[in-house]
Amino acid sequence: MVDAALVQPWRTATLVAVGVALLELLLVIGLGVTLLGSTGHASAATATKHRVKHHPAPARVLPRVKTRILILNGNGRTGVAAAEAQIVRSMGYRIAAVGNAARSDYGRSTVLYTQGRTREARRLAHDLGIKLVGPLDGISRAKMRHATVAVILGR
Repeated sequence: MVDAALVQPWRTATLVAVGVALLELLLVIGLGVTLLGSTGHASAATATKHRVKHHPAPARVLPRVKTRILILNGNGRTGVAAAEAQIVRSMGYRIAAVGNAARSDYGRSTVLYTQGRTREARRLAHDLGIKLVGPLDGISRAKMRHATVAVILGR
């Protein structure tokens, strides 16, 4: 038979060990929450600094009278770009140039914009009832004839 004097210290030692382990677990969890919480805030601050550094605040929206539009005929019908230029001009926009697109088989009209001029393009698309709006990447201002927004007229 087991001596009661030997069992008692063993139970006490086990309970003390479990208590110490629970206390250590709580400390580790508390430290983890504290460290992860402060790291999350630092990461957000770093991300904000990074964002500001590489993505400047958007430029203010140009008024219609300062928004230069390039209008290109992309459907092959004679005089369509000139007629559209008159409509766009009557809305208060400045016409940078009128001409023909490289292709004449555009199915839908499209408004394209240079970097930072998304809002001007969306406003023009809304004014003209055009649903397609997208960026013009890698096009120089000279090729755009110094326009900030281009309209390619489709069928």
